[in-house]
Amino acid sequence: MSLALTDLLRHPVVQAPMAGGVAVPPLAAAVSEAGGLGFLAAGYKTADGMYQEIKQLRGLTGSPFGVNVFMPQPETPDPAAVGVYAHQLAGEAPWYDTELGDPDSGRDDGYDVKLAVLLDNPVPVVSFHFGVPAGDVLDALRRAGTFTLATATTPDEARAVQDVGADAVIAQGAEAGGHQGTHRDCPETDCSGIGLLSLISQVREAVDIPIVAAGGIMHGSQIAAVLAAGASAAQLGTAFLATHESGAHILHKQALTNPLYTRTELTRAFSGRPARALVNRFLREHGRYAPAAYPDVHHLTAPLRKAAATAGDPQGMALWAGQGHRMARELPAGQLVEALAAELTATRNALSAGGAR
Repeated sequence: MSLALTDLLRHPVVQAPMAGGVAVPPLAAAVSEAGGLGFLAAGYKTADGMYQEIKQLRGLTGSPFGVNVFMPQPETPDPAAVGVYAHQLAGEAPWYDTELGDPDSGRDDGYDVKLAVLLDNPVPVVSFHFGVPAGDVLDALRRAGTFTLATATTPDEARAVQDVGADAVIAQGAEAGGHQGTHRDCPETDCSGIGLLSLISQVREAVDIPIVAAGGIMHGSQIAAVLAAGASAAQLGTAFLATHESGAHILHKQALTNPLYTRTELTRAFSGRPARALVNRFLREHGRYAPAAYPDVHHLTAPLRKAAATAGDPQGMALWAGQGHRMARELPAGQLVEALAAELTATRNALSAGGAR
């Protein structure tokens, strides 16, 4: 584990930067204060909105934290497919007494302005999702004193992360909740993701930089497993989604352990990019028709998802969740970090005792 990353956390626990209002400043602060690494999500926010959250977080903790940035997306290969999907969704709008969103609401998520803010007001850590930035961007962040990471879902993507000069790579297994951080959106590879433990081993052979493992991790024993496989730390999203400080909707938190939701599935239904969610009515009815068109579909369905949440209807919400969602614990985030650290220690002690026999 690089010294720079080691200095950022006491426990090898990173809170995933869940966009959409989940990774709020109180959550990130609680995780960082407990010895993990809390994260804010810049995705789907304005640059000023991101800056205001950074200011709020700095008022809550003096401990290190991170900010996650979405990479700009290429033009949709088939815009007409978005119109076809909008027709498919036409019945949803009157049901929730709203309108479909404008699919042409922007593709870069304010990337350049957000980078300018992060260079003018440096934070300890910045990570990137949906690709890798240019090398000069990472060089500028490094000169500002920022540690950088980027997500990879394959060994080739991990090599790209290393080649561009990032300090570490987030190896995201297929078990992970929310969006897969693939560098290119290829429909041909849908549902062909690599499981986390296998991915860590392959990435370990492909790169020399530290690995942060992500995907379905809910318990300290699983952290022990990914560390043994070659990771330097574990990133957990769904585990923190259920915590008291999480900004997730209460219905989303409750759904994680509700027996009504029996499984998760990778779907394009809500955003146009593969993302793992609990299977609900919206996913079942529309998932098969959703095109490869991100963020067009995200913008299109945003009013529907918001209206469903306002109406108290989880069947119309994007219930992002990893495969370990049933192990979610409704705890304060700081207590969860402490529990994970204790479980990690207990697992290591048990393995050491077993080896000593």
